[in-house]
Amino acid sequence: MSPNAPFVVGIDIGTTSTKAVVFDAAGKVAGHATVGYPLHTPAPGVAEQDPKEIYAAVIGALSGAVRTAAIEPSRIRGVGFSAAMHSVIAVDEGGAPLTASITWADTRAAAWADHILREKDGHAIYRRTGTPIHPMSPLVKLVWLRHDRPDLFKRAARFVGIKEYVFFRLFRQWVVDYSIASATGLFNLEQLAWDEGALKLAGITPDHLSTPVPPTHHLEGLDPVLAAEIGLPPGVPFVVGANDGVLSNLGVDAIGPGDVAVTIGTSGAMRAVVDKPRTDPRGRTFCYLLTENHWVVGGPVNNGGIAFRWVRDELAAAETETAKRLGIDPYDVLTRIAERVPCGCEGLIFHPYLTGERAPWWNASMRASFFGLAACHRKEHMVRAVLEGVIYSLFSILPAVEGLIGPTRTIKATGGFARSGLWRQMMADVFNREVIVPESFESSCLGAAIVALYSLGDVDTLDVVGNWVGATHRHVPIAENVAIYAELTPIYLSIPAKLADEYARLTAFQRGVRQIRAAEAAGAS
Repeated sequence: MSPNAPFVVGIDIGTTSTKAVVFDAAGKVAGHATVGYPLHTPAPGVAEQDPKEIYAAVIGALSGAVRTAAIEPSRIRGVGFSAAMHSVIAVDEGGAPLTASITWADTRAAAWADHILREKDGHAIYRRTGTPIHPMSPLVKLVWLRHDRPDLFKRAARFVGIKEYVFFRLFRQWVVDYSIASATGLFNLEQLAWDEGALKLAGITPDHLSTPVPPTHHLEGLDPVLAAEIGLPPGVPFVVGANDGVLSNLGVDAIGPGDVAVTIGTSGAMRAVVDKPRTDPRGRTFCYLLTENHWVVGGPVNNGGIAFRWVRDELAAAETETAKRLGIDPYDVLTRIAERVPCGCEGLIFHPYLTGERAPWWNASMRASFFGLAACHRKEHMVRAVLEGVIYSLFSILPAVEGLIGPTRTIKATGGFARSGLWRQMMADVFNREVIVPESFESSCLGAAIVALYSLGDVDTLDVVGNWVGATHRHVPIAENVAIYAELTPIYLSIPAKLADEYARLTAFQRGVRQIRAAEAAGAS
Protein backbone atom coordinates (compact mmCIF):
# COMPACT_ATOMS: atom_id res chain seq x y z
CA MET A 1 0.00 0.00 0.00
CA SER A 2 1.21 3.49 -0.80
CA PRO A 3 2.54 5.40 2.24
CA ASN A 4 0.03 8.10 1.35
CA ALA A 5 -2.96 5.79 0.84
CA PRO A 6 -6.11 7.13 2.53
CA PHE A 7 -7.95 5.80 5.55
CA VAL A 8 -11.59 6.18 6.54
CA VAL A 9 -13.26 6.03 9.95
CA GLY A 10 -16.61 4.35 10.61
CA ILE A 11 -18.33 5.05 13.92
CA ASP A 12 -21.44 3.40 15.38
CA ILE A 13 -23.41 4.96 18.25
CA GLY A 14 -25.00 1.87 19.80
CA THR A 15 -27.30 1.13 22.73
CA THR A 16 -24.54 0.07 25.14
CA SER A 17 -21.40 1.56 23.57
CA THR A 18 -19.95 3.65 20.77
CA LYS A 19 -17.47 1.90 18.51
CA ALA A 20 -15.06 3.52 16.05
CA VAL A 21 -12.96 1.66 13.49
CA VAL A 22 -10.27 2.99 11.15
CA PHE A 23 -10.15 1.12 7.82
CA ASP A 24 -7.44 1.30 5.19
CA ALA A 25 -8.06 1.50 1.43
CA ALA A 26 -8.43 -2.30 1.23
CA GLY A 27 -10.98 -2.53 4.05
CA LYS A 28 -8.53 -3.84 6.64
CA VAL A 29 -8.82 -2.66 10.23
CA ALA A 30 -6.04 -0.27 11.17
CA GLY A 31 -7.34 0.81 14.56
CA HIS A 32 -10.43 0.59 16.73
CA ALA A 33 -11.83 1.68 20.06
CA THR A 34 -14.98 1.19 22.12
CA VAL A 35 -16.40 3.38 24.87
CA GLY A 36 -19.31 2.01 26.88
CA TYR A 37 -22.09 3.71 28.82
CA PRO A 38 -25.05 2.57 30.91
CA LEU A 39 -28.69 2.17 30.00
CA HIS A 40 -30.66 3.62 32.90
CA THR A 41 -33.76 1.66 33.94
CA PRO A 42 -34.79 3.23 37.26
CA ALA A 43 -38.46 2.29 36.98
CA PRO A 44 -40.63 -0.18 35.03
CA GLY A 45 -40.74 0.71 31.34
CA VAL A 46 -37.97 3.32 31.57
CA ALA A 47 -34.88 2.86 29.35
CA GLU A 48 -32.87 6.07 29.03
CA GLN A 49 -29.33 7.31 28.45
CA ASP A 50 -27.42 10.50 29.09
CA PRO A 51 -26.87 12.26 25.73
CA LYS A 52 -23.89 14.22 27.09
CA GLU A 53 -22.28 10.96 28.15
CA ILE A 54 -22.81 9.52 24.67
CA TYR A 55 -21.33 12.62 23.03
CA ALA A 56 -18.23 12.20 25.21
CA ALA A 57 -18.11 8.52 24.18
CA VAL A 58 -18.17 9.51 20.49
CA ILE A 59 -15.19 11.81 21.00
CA GLY A 60 -13.41 9.18 23.08
CA ALA A 61 -14.00 6.36 20.58
CA LEU A 62 -12.90 8.51 17.65
CA SER A 63 -9.69 9.63 19.35
CA GLY A 64 -8.98 6.11 20.61
CA ALA A 65 -9.40 4.53 17.18
CA VAL A 66 -7.22 7.14 15.49
CA ARG A 67 -4.58 6.78 18.19
CA THR A 68 -4.41 2.98 17.84
CA ALA A 69 -4.18 3.31 14.04
CA ALA A 70 -1.00 5.40 14.54
CA ILE A 71 -1.29 7.22 11.21
CA GLU A 72 -0.81 10.80 10.14
CA PRO A 73 -4.06 12.78 10.48
CA SER A 74 -3.73 14.00 6.90
CA ARG A 75 -4.30 10.44 5.64
CA ILE A 76 -7.84 10.27 7.10
CA ARG A 77 -10.24 10.88 4.22
CA GLY A 78 -13.46 11.17 6.19
CA VAL A 79 -15.66 9.93 9.01
CA GLY A 80 -18.94 8.04 8.42
CA PHE A 81 -21.66 7.65 11.05
CA SER A 82 -24.02 4.89 12.11
CA ALA A 83 -26.42 5.11 15.05
CA ALA A 84 -29.12 3.16 16.81
CA MET A 85 -32.68 4.05 15.83
CA HIS A 86 -35.76 5.35 17.61
CA SER A 87 -34.20 7.61 20.29
CA VAL A 88 -35.93 10.85 21.32
CA ILE A 89 -34.39 13.81 23.14
CA ALA A 90 -36.35 16.98 23.86
CA VAL A 91 -34.05 20.02 23.59
CA ASP A 92 -34.45 23.75 24.21
CA GLU A 93 -33.73 26.60 21.81
CA GLY A 94 -30.00 26.40 22.51
CA GLY A 95 -29.86 22.64 21.95
CA ALA A 96 -29.55 21.75 25.64
CA PRO A 97 -31.33 18.49 26.56
CA LEU A 98 -34.56 18.78 28.54
CA THR A 99 -34.81 14.99 28.79
CA ALA A 100 -32.53 12.02 28.70
CA SER A 101 -32.24 10.12 25.43
CA ILE A 102 -35.36 7.95 25.50
CA THR A 103 -34.27 4.73 23.76
CA TRP A 104 -36.02 2.13 21.63
CA ALA A 105 -36.31 -0.12 24.70
CA ASP A 106 -38.46 2.38 26.63
CA THR A 107 -42.06 1.12 26.85
CA ARG A 108 -43.81 3.94 28.70
CA ALA A 109 -45.72 4.82 25.56
CA ALA A 110 -47.26 1.33 25.24
CA ALA A 111 -50.82 2.46 25.99
CA TRP A 112 -50.59 5.18 23.34
CA ALA A 113 -49.36 2.66 20.77
CA ASP A 114 -52.52 0.64 21.39
CA HIS A 115 -54.64 3.81 21.15
CA ILE A 116 -53.07 4.86 17.83
CA LEU A 117 -53.64 1.42 16.36
CA ARG A 118 -57.28 1.25 17.50
CA GLU A 119 -58.43 4.86 17.19
CA LYS A 120 -56.08 6.75 14.83
CA ASP A 121 -55.70 4.38 11.86
CA GLY A 122 -52.20 3.45 12.90
CA HIS A 123 -51.91 0.93 10.08
CA ALA A 124 -52.28 3.68 7.47
CA ILE A 125 -49.51 5.64 9.17
CA TYR A 126 -47.34 2.51 9.09
CA ARG A 127 -47.97 2.00 5.36
CA ARG A 128 -46.83 5.60 4.67
CA THR A 129 -43.84 5.65 7.04
CA GLY A 130 -42.61 2.05 7.20
CA THR A 131 -42.32 2.08 11.01
CA PRO A 132 -44.72 -0.18 12.92
CA ILE A 133 -46.82 1.42 15.64
CA HIS A 134 -45.01 0.36 18.79
CA PRO A 135 -43.65 2.02 21.96
CA MET A 136 -40.17 2.06 20.36
CA SER A 137 -41.36 4.50 17.67
CA PRO A 138 -40.51 8.20 18.14
CA LEU A 139 -44.00 9.03 16.83
CA VAL A 140 -45.59 7.08 19.67
CA LYS A 141 -43.13 8.53 22.20
CA LEU A 142 -44.09 12.07 21.10
CA VAL A 143 -47.81 11.32 21.45
CA TRP A 144 -47.07 10.03 24.97
CA LEU A 145 -45.02 13.13 25.88
CA ARG A 146 -47.69 15.44 24.45
CA HIS A 147 -50.45 13.93 26.57
CA ASP A 148 -48.65 12.65 29.68
CA ARG A 149 -45.88 15.29 30.01
CA PRO A 150 -47.57 18.37 28.51
CA ASP A 151 -45.46 20.97 30.36
CA LEU A 152 -42.24 19.38 29.13
CA PHE A 153 -43.66 18.94 25.64
CA LYS A 154 -44.53 22.65 25.39
CA ARG A 155 -41.08 23.74 26.61
CA ALA A 156 -39.27 21.72 23.94
CA ALA A 157 -38.01 23.60 20.89
CA ARG A 158 -37.11 20.36 19.06
CA PHE A 159 -37.29 16.61 19.34
CA VAL A 160 -34.16 14.90 18.03
CA GLY A 161 -32.33 11.58 18.01
CA ILE A 162 -28.94 10.85 19.49
CA LYS A 163 -27.01 11.20 16.21
CA GLU A 164 -28.67 14.56 15.54
CA TYR A 165 -27.64 15.73 19.01
CA VAL A 166 -24.03 14.66 18.38
CA PHE A 167 -23.89 16.43 15.01
CA PHE A 168 -25.35 19.59 16.56
CA ARG A 169 -22.65 19.52 19.22
CA LEU A 170 -20.01 19.12 16.50
CA PHE A 171 -21.31 21.50 13.81
CA ARG A 172 -24.22 23.51 15.33
CA GLN A 173 -26.59 22.24 12.65
CA TRP A 174 -29.77 20.18 13.07
CA VAL A 175 -29.73 17.54 10.34
CA VAL A 176 -31.10 14.01 10.21
CA ASP A 177 -30.31 11.47 7.52
CA TYR A 178 -33.20 9.97 5.57
CA SER A 179 -32.37 6.58 7.09
CA ILE A 180 -32.74 7.60 10.74
CA ALA A 181 -35.76 9.73 9.77
CA SER A 182 -37.39 6.72 8.11
CA ALA A 183 -37.28 4.91 11.47
CA THR A 184 -39.19 7.60 13.36
CA GLY A 185 -42.72 6.86 12.16
CA LEU A 186 -42.87 10.53 11.10
CA PHE A 187 -41.25 10.31 7.64
CA ASN A 188 -43.09 9.60 4.40
CA LEU A 189 -41.21 6.92 2.46
CA GLU A 190 -42.48 7.98 -0.94
CA GLN A 191 -42.04 11.73 -0.51
CA LEU A 192 -38.78 11.59 1.52
CA ALA A 193 -40.23 14.32 3.72
CA TRP A 194 -41.96 14.59 7.09
CA ASP A 195 -45.43 13.04 6.92
CA GLU A 196 -48.21 15.58 7.49
CA GLY A 197 -50.61 13.10 9.08
CA ALA A 198 -48.01 11.76 11.51
CA LEU A 199 -46.91 15.30 12.47
CA LYS A 200 -50.51 16.30 13.17
CA LEU A 201 -51.01 13.25 15.37
CA ALA A 202 -47.82 14.05 17.29
CA GLY A 203 -48.82 17.70 17.65
CA ILE A 204 -45.70 19.12 16.04
CA THR A 205 -44.52 20.86 12.87
CA PRO A 206 -41.40 20.30 10.74
CA ASP A 207 -39.76 23.12 12.73
CA HIS A 208 -39.75 20.81 15.75
CA LEU A 209 -37.58 18.31 13.84
CA SER A 210 -34.22 18.31 12.10
CA THR A 211 -33.77 18.95 8.39
CA PRO A 212 -33.81 15.63 6.46
CA VAL A 213 -30.72 15.03 4.29
CA PRO A 214 -29.45 12.08 2.23
CA PRO A 215 -27.13 9.60 3.99
CA THR A 216 -24.34 10.85 1.71
CA HIS A 217 -24.64 14.40 3.05
CA HIS A 218 -21.50 15.58 4.78
CA LEU A 219 -20.55 18.46 7.05
CA GLU A 220 -17.21 20.22 7.42
CA GLY A 221 -15.83 22.84 9.75
CA LEU A 222 -15.04 20.84 12.88
CA ASP A 223 -13.48 23.03 15.56
CA PRO A 224 -9.70 22.93 14.92
CA VAL A 225 -8.89 22.41 18.59
CA LEU A 226 -11.29 19.46 18.80
CA ALA A 227 -9.96 18.03 15.52
CA ALA A 228 -6.41 18.15 16.88
CA GLU A 229 -7.56 16.57 20.14
CA ILE A 230 -9.12 13.66 18.25
CA GLY A 231 -6.26 13.37 15.77
CA LEU A 232 -8.24 14.34 12.67
CA PRO A 233 -7.11 16.73 9.92
CA PRO A 234 -8.69 20.20 9.80
CA GLY A 235 -11.71 20.28 7.52
CA VAL A 236 -12.22 16.51 7.52
CA PRO A 237 -15.73 15.73 6.19
CA PHE A 238 -18.21 14.03 8.54
CA VAL A 239 -20.74 11.99 6.52
CA VAL A 240 -24.10 11.69 8.31
CA GLY A 241 -24.53 8.07 7.17
CA ALA A 242 -27.52 5.96 8.16
CA ASN A 243 -29.04 3.84 10.91
CA ASP A 244 -27.20 0.87 12.34
CA GLY A 245 -29.53 -1.78 10.94
CA VAL A 246 -29.26 -0.86 7.27
CA LEU A 247 -25.52 -0.22 7.58
CA SER A 248 -25.04 -3.64 9.13
CA ASN A 249 -26.59 -5.17 5.99
CA LEU A 250 -24.13 -3.22 3.89
CA GLY A 251 -21.25 -4.12 6.18
CA VAL A 252 -21.81 -7.87 5.79
CA ASP A 253 -22.46 -7.63 2.03
CA ALA A 254 -26.10 -8.67 2.38
CA ILE A 255 -27.42 -6.35 -0.31
CA GLY A 256 -27.95 -8.82 -3.17
CA PRO A 257 -31.13 -10.69 -4.20
CA GLY A 258 -31.96 -13.50 -1.80
CA ASP A 259 -29.44 -12.38 0.84
CA VAL A 260 -30.69 -11.92 4.39
CA ALA A 261 -28.72 -10.51 7.30
CA VAL A 262 -29.51 -11.80 10.78
CA THR A 263 -27.98 -10.13 13.80
CA ILE A 264 -28.16 -11.28 17.40
CA GLY A 265 -26.65 -8.98 19.97
CA THR A 266 -28.57 -7.92 23.08
CA SER A 267 -31.61 -7.89 20.81
CA GLY A 268 -31.79 -9.20 17.25
CA ALA A 269 -33.00 -8.43 13.75
CA MET A 270 -33.53 -9.84 10.27
CA ARG A 271 -33.06 -7.56 7.25
CA ALA A 272 -32.97 -7.71 3.47
CA VAL A 273 -32.40 -5.07 0.79
CA VAL A 274 -34.97 -4.08 -1.85
CA ASP A 275 -34.94 -1.43 -4.59
CA LYS A 276 -37.99 0.56 -3.48
CA PRO A 277 -40.07 1.09 -0.33
CA ARG A 278 -42.19 -1.94 0.62
CA THR A 279 -44.47 -2.47 3.59
CA ASP A 280 -46.30 -5.54 4.80
CA PRO A 281 -50.13 -5.54 4.45
CA ARG A 282 -50.28 -7.11 7.95
CA GLY A 283 -47.83 -4.66 9.48
CA ARG A 284 -45.25 -7.27 10.49
CA THR A 285 -42.11 -5.64 9.08
CA PHE A 286 -40.29 -2.31 8.96
CA CYS A 287 -38.98 -0.47 5.91
CA TYR A 288 -36.02 1.89 6.31
CA LEU A 289 -33.85 3.72 3.79
CA LEU A 290 -30.18 2.96 3.08
CA THR A 291 -29.88 5.11 -0.06
CA GLU A 292 -32.50 6.44 -2.43
CA ASN A 293 -32.03 3.20 -4.43
CA HIS A 294 -31.60 0.79 -1.52
CA TRP A 295 -34.28 0.09 1.08
CA VAL A 296 -34.07 -2.38 3.92
CA VAL A 297 -37.07 -4.45 5.02
CA GLY A 298 -37.17 -6.78 7.99
CA GLY A 299 -38.02 -6.98 11.63
CA PRO A 300 -36.34 -6.61 15.02
CA VAL A 301 -36.75 -8.86 18.05
CA ASN A 302 -36.32 -7.64 21.61
CA ASN A 303 -34.83 -10.79 23.01
CA GLY A 304 -31.55 -12.05 21.62
CA GLY A 305 -28.48 -12.27 23.80
CA ILE A 306 -30.53 -10.90 26.69
CA ALA A 307 -32.23 -14.31 26.92
CA PHE A 308 -28.86 -16.09 27.08
CA ARG A 309 -27.74 -13.64 29.77
CA TRP A 310 -30.91 -14.44 31.75
CA VAL A 311 -30.03 -18.14 31.59
CA ARG A 312 -26.51 -17.37 32.80
CA ASP A 313 -27.67 -15.26 35.74
CA GLU A 314 -30.85 -17.06 36.81
CA LEU A 315 -30.68 -20.71 35.75
CA ALA A 316 -26.97 -21.38 35.81
CA ALA A 317 -25.61 -19.16 38.58
CA ALA A 318 -23.55 -22.02 40.08
CA GLU A 319 -22.02 -22.99 36.74
CA THR A 320 -21.31 -19.34 35.99
CA GLU A 321 -19.53 -18.81 39.30
CA THR A 322 -17.42 -21.93 38.77
CA ALA A 323 -16.49 -20.81 35.27
CA LYS A 324 -15.39 -17.40 36.54
CA ARG A 325 -13.18 -19.00 39.20
CA LEU A 326 -11.53 -21.15 36.54
CA GLY A 327 -11.09 -18.23 34.16
CA ILE A 328 -13.49 -19.70 31.59
CA ASP A 329 -16.14 -17.76 29.68
CA PRO A 330 -19.49 -18.70 31.31
CA TYR A 331 -21.17 -18.68 27.90
CA ASP A 332 -18.74 -21.34 26.66
CA VAL A 333 -19.68 -23.49 29.65
CA LEU A 334 -23.39 -23.02 28.97
CA THR A 335 -22.90 -23.87 25.31
CA ARG A 336 -21.18 -27.13 26.26
CA ILE A 337 -24.09 -27.90 28.61
CA ALA A 338 -26.56 -27.28 25.77
CA GLU A 339 -24.60 -29.55 23.43
CA ARG A 340 -25.44 -32.54 25.66
CA VAL A 341 -29.11 -32.22 24.71
CA PRO A 342 -30.48 -33.53 21.41
CA CYS A 343 -31.85 -31.15 18.79
CA GLY A 344 -35.39 -30.06 19.71
CA CYS A 345 -34.87 -30.55 23.47
CA GLU A 346 -37.17 -33.56 23.47
CA GLY A 347 -40.18 -31.33 22.88
CA LEU A 348 -39.34 -28.42 25.19
CA ILE A 349 -39.98 -25.01 23.59
CA PHE A 350 -39.03 -21.60 25.00
CA HIS A 351 -40.77 -18.40 23.92
CA PRO A 352 -38.09 -15.76 24.72
CA TYR A 353 -40.35 -12.76 25.31
CA LEU A 354 -38.62 -11.54 28.48
CA THR A 355 -39.09 -7.89 27.44
CA GLY A 356 -42.20 -8.11 25.26
CA GLU A 357 -41.69 -8.48 21.55
CA ARG A 358 -41.48 -6.50 18.37
CA ALA A 359 -41.57 -8.31 15.00
CA PRO A 360 -43.66 -10.00 13.82
CA TRP A 361 -46.13 -9.54 16.71
CA TRP A 362 -45.43 -5.94 17.82
CA ASN A 363 -46.84 -6.63 21.27
CA ALA A 364 -45.10 -5.15 24.32
CA SER A 365 -47.29 -7.28 26.62
CA MET A 366 -45.92 -10.65 25.49
CA ARG A 367 -44.14 -12.70 28.14
CA ALA A 368 -41.67 -15.57 28.09
CA SER A 369 -42.56 -19.16 28.86
CA PHE A 370 -41.36 -22.74 28.68
CA PHE A 371 -43.89 -24.85 26.79
CA GLY A 372 -43.90 -28.63 26.94
CA LEU A 373 -41.95 -28.90 30.19
CA ALA A 374 -42.07 -32.48 31.48
CA ALA A 375 -40.49 -34.53 34.25
CA CYS A 376 -37.86 -35.82 31.83
CA HIS A 377 -36.45 -32.35 31.22
CA ARG A 378 -33.39 -31.11 33.11
CA LYS A 379 -31.54 -27.83 33.38
CA GLU A 380 -29.51 -28.54 30.26
CA HIS A 381 -32.73 -28.93 28.27
CA MET A 382 -33.83 -25.50 29.47
CA VAL A 383 -30.49 -23.95 28.49
CA ARG A 384 -30.67 -25.34 24.97
CA ALA A 385 -34.38 -24.50 24.66
CA VAL A 386 -33.58 -20.82 25.31
CA LEU A 387 -30.97 -20.82 22.53
CA GLU A 388 -33.39 -22.53 20.15
CA GLY A 389 -36.19 -20.15 21.18
CA VAL A 390 -34.19 -17.11 20.08
CA ILE A 391 -33.66 -18.70 16.65
CA TYR A 392 -37.35 -19.66 16.37
CA SER A 393 -38.21 -16.06 17.20
CA LEU A 394 -36.07 -14.74 14.34
CA PHE A 395 -37.41 -17.40 12.00
CA SER A 396 -40.94 -16.17 12.70
CA ILE A 397 -40.08 -12.99 10.76
CA LEU A 398 -38.99 -14.87 7.62
CA PRO A 399 -42.45 -15.46 6.06
CA ALA A 400 -43.20 -11.74 6.16
CA VAL A 401 -39.80 -10.85 4.70
CA GLU A 402 -40.11 -13.41 1.89
CA GLY A 403 -43.57 -12.08 1.18
CA LEU A 404 -41.88 -8.77 0.28
CA ILE A 405 -38.65 -9.91 -1.39
CA GLY A 406 -39.32 -13.44 -2.64
CA PRO A 407 -37.35 -16.61 -1.77
CA THR A 408 -34.18 -16.25 0.28
CA ARG A 409 -31.02 -18.27 -0.23
CA THR A 410 -28.35 -17.43 2.35
CA ILE A 411 -28.19 -16.03 5.84
CA LYS A 412 -25.35 -13.63 6.71
CA ALA A 413 -25.05 -13.94 10.49
CA THR A 414 -23.50 -11.30 12.73
CA GLY A 415 -23.45 -10.24 16.35
CA GLY A 416 -22.19 -11.84 19.51
CA PHE A 417 -24.03 -15.09 18.87
CA ALA A 418 -21.91 -15.69 15.76
CA ARG A 419 -19.02 -16.71 18.07
CA SER A 420 -20.97 -19.85 19.04
CA GLY A 421 -20.71 -22.75 16.62
CA LEU A 422 -23.73 -24.40 18.22
CA TRP A 423 -25.91 -21.33 17.81
CA ARG A 424 -24.78 -20.84 14.18
CA GLN A 425 -25.64 -24.45 13.33
CA MET A 426 -29.04 -24.09 15.04
CA MET A 427 -29.78 -21.19 12.73
CA ALA A 428 -28.80 -23.18 9.63
CA ASP A 429 -31.04 -26.07 10.75
CA VAL A 430 -34.09 -24.01 11.81
CA PHE A 431 -33.95 -21.82 8.70
CA ASN A 432 -32.90 -24.73 6.42
CA ARG A 433 -30.47 -22.38 4.68
CA GLU A 434 -26.73 -21.94 4.48
CA VAL A 435 -25.41 -19.62 7.19
CA ILE A 436 -22.33 -17.53 6.46
CA VAL A 437 -20.49 -15.55 9.10
CA PRO A 438 -18.77 -12.58 7.43
CA GLU A 439 -15.25 -11.70 8.39
CA SER A 440 -16.05 -8.01 8.65
CA PHE A 441 -15.17 -6.26 11.90
CA GLU A 442 -18.09 -4.27 13.36
CA SER A 443 -20.40 -4.42 10.37
CA SER A 444 -22.23 -1.12 11.09
CA CYS A 445 -18.90 0.72 11.29
CA LEU A 446 -17.81 -0.86 8.01
CA GLY A 447 -21.10 0.12 6.37
CA ALA A 448 -20.69 3.69 7.62
CA ALA A 449 -17.15 3.79 6.22
CA ILE A 450 -18.34 2.56 2.80
CA VAL A 451 -21.10 5.19 2.66
CA ALA A 452 -18.52 7.84 3.57
CA LEU A 453 -16.22 6.77 0.71
CA TYR A 454 -19.21 6.66 -1.66
CA SER A 455 -20.28 10.14 -0.57
CA LEU A 456 -16.78 11.54 -1.13
CA GLY A 457 -16.46 9.97 -4.58
CA ASP A 458 -13.71 7.52 -3.63
CA VAL A 459 -15.84 4.52 -4.71
CA ASP A 460 -18.42 4.42 -7.48
CA THR A 461 -20.78 1.87 -5.97
CA LEU A 462 -21.70 0.37 -2.62
CA ASP A 463 -21.02 -3.06 -4.15
CA VAL A 464 -17.32 -2.51 -3.41
CA VAL A 465 -18.10 -3.92 0.03
CA GLY A 466 -17.99 -7.39 -1.54
CA ASN A 467 -14.24 -6.94 -1.95
CA TRP A 468 -13.86 -6.04 1.72
CA VAL A 469 -15.87 -8.82 3.33
CA GLY A 470 -14.65 -12.40 3.61
CA ALA A 471 -16.19 -15.36 5.44
CA THR A 472 -14.99 -17.01 8.64
CA HIS A 473 -17.59 -19.78 8.99
CA ARG A 474 -20.06 -21.57 6.76
CA HIS A 475 -22.78 -23.90 8.05
CA VAL A 476 -25.07 -26.06 5.92
CA PRO A 477 -28.31 -27.54 7.29
CA ILE A 478 -28.15 -31.04 8.78
CA ALA A 479 -31.06 -33.00 7.31
CA GLU A 480 -32.13 -34.86 10.46
CA ASN A 481 -32.10 -31.63 12.50
CA VAL A 482 -34.08 -29.79 9.81
CA ALA A 483 -36.77 -32.49 10.02
CA ILE A 484 -37.08 -32.13 13.80
CA TYR A 485 -37.28 -28.34 13.70
CA ALA A 486 -39.83 -28.51 10.89
CA GLU A 487 -42.14 -30.34 13.32
CA LEU A 488 -41.54 -28.00 16.26
CA THR A 489 -41.53 -24.61 14.53
CA PRO A 490 -45.27 -24.58 13.69
CA ILE A 491 -46.01 -25.36 17.34
CA TYR A 492 -43.78 -22.48 18.44
CA LEU A 493 -45.47 -20.09 16.00
CA SER A 494 -49.03 -21.03 16.98
CA ILE A 495 -48.76 -20.17 20.67
CA PRO A 496 -48.35 -16.33 20.74
CA ALA A 497 -51.52 -15.60 18.78
CA LYS A 498 -53.54 -17.90 21.06
CA LEU A 499 -52.27 -16.18 24.22
CA ALA A 500 -52.70 -12.52 23.20
CA ASP A 501 -55.48 -11.84 25.73
CA GLU A 502 -53.68 -13.72 28.49
CA TYR A 503 -50.46 -11.77 27.85
CA ALA A 504 -52.37 -8.51 28.30
CA ARG A 505 -54.02 -9.64 31.53
CA LEU A 506 -50.78 -10.95 32.99
CA THR A 507 -48.88 -7.79 32.07
CA ALA A 508 -51.54 -5.66 33.76
CA PHE A 509 -51.21 -7.79 36.89
CA GLN A 510 -47.40 -7.50 36.86
CA ARG A 511 -47.57 -3.74 36.36
CA GLY A 512 -49.90 -3.44 39.36
CA VAL A 513 -47.58 -5.50 41.55
CA ARG A 514 -44.58 -3.35 40.58
CA GLN A 515 -46.49 -0.16 41.35
CA ILE A 516 -47.43 -1.45 44.82
CA ARG A 517 -43.83 -2.43 45.55
CA ALA A 518 -42.55 0.94 44.30
CA ALA A 519 -45.02 2.75 46.57
CA GLU A 520 -44.01 0.60 49.53
CA ALA A 521 -40.32 1.28 48.86
CA ALA A 522 -40.97 5.03 48.59
CA GLY A 523 -42.86 4.96 51.90
CA ALA A 524 -40.08 3.05 53.63
CA SER A 525 -37.49 5.56 52.53
